[in-house]
Amino acid sequence: MLAKAVPAIPDPAAVPGGLSYEPKWDGFRALVSSDGTGPDGVVIGSRGAKPLTRYFPELVAAFARLLPEPCLIDGEIIVALPQPGGAERLSWEALSQRIHPAASRVALLSADTPARFVAFDLLARGDRDLRDEPFSVRRAELEDLLRSVPTPLHLTRTTTDPALAREWLARFEGAGLDGVVAKPLAQPYSPGKRTMLKIKHARTADVVALGYRVHKSGAGVGSLLVGLYDEAGELHQVGGVSAFSDVRRRELVDELAPLVETDADGRTLHGDGERSRFAAAGKDTSFVRLRPERVLEVRYDQLEGSRFRHTVQFARWRADREPRSCTYDQLETVTAYDLADVLA
Repeated sequence: MLAKAVPAIPDPAAVPGGLSYEPKWDGFRALVSSDGTGPDGVVIGSRGAKPLTRYFPELVAAFARLLPEPCLIDGEIIVALPQPGGAERLSWEALSQRIHPAASRVALLSADTPARFVAFDLLARGDRDLRDEPFSVRRAELEDLLRSVPTPLHLTRTTTDPALAREWLARFEGAGLDGVVAKPLAQPYSPGKRTMLKIKHARTADVVALGYRVHKSGAGVGSLLVGLYDEAGELHQVGGVSAFSDVRRRELVDELAPLVETDADGRTLHGDGERSRFAAAGKDTSFVRLRPERVLEVRYDQLEGSRFRHTVQFARWRADREPRSCTYDQLETVTAYDLADVLA
């Protein structure tokens, strides 16, 4: 079951049966199946049906040991790292490192950066299929199932108070969370349908266009690469902008042509982009280099280290801005918050 983005915490009165609000976890969405027979009876699958079981042996052992009966649970795999002062914060980077082909590396990481699982829905319990039950019933069953289950398994907190949900949206970001999800209490579990609502943080920043990748079709701009200057005046790649229409992709090639860097013989210069660990082997990550002379405003939700966590959205060109003025200090600072208080 998926979620549709909305700009603000929705009013529960506008939804038949009301809404339940919960934190939006920034991890790997996962369906966990346990048949109660032990570790061999535990299967973890991603939202896209990719197998995750082998990457999280510590969770497999925990599910086999702690789940009191056969079940099918919807939730999120997370990894938290300690911060200065002793607090914990979600780390997408540490979580993404857990997807590794070598069994020895998987075993090492399972000890060094152990994962946790946050449960937020129950699809089956014993021999009962709960998908046609309203969320209010599924949630009550989930609470009963996990009533005395300790870490690394967690039951996500919920509220029906929209004021508290707005407080969570502002406060929990400091622990690395992604926003708030609102679920209709009266609706069944609907795989593949966007019946839930998600409210994420939205901000803008002025960034420098430093290159573009050609669209996979071979025609037009597939994505713009953007950067920010640090205190020493060095330009760093911080993310990408995509989702252009076919027409706009072709227009951008012409618009950006005067900025394309060339060598002494007039040949286009290319740079090497950063490769995601989830990218297909052999994928071309090179890009056409642009002179850093154009500024654009983008919409983003959050940072992961010194980069935008997700692909950002194009808002507008900023002819009034000097590229050198596009620095990290324009980005909003988020007040730190201890993940332990979110899980309490």
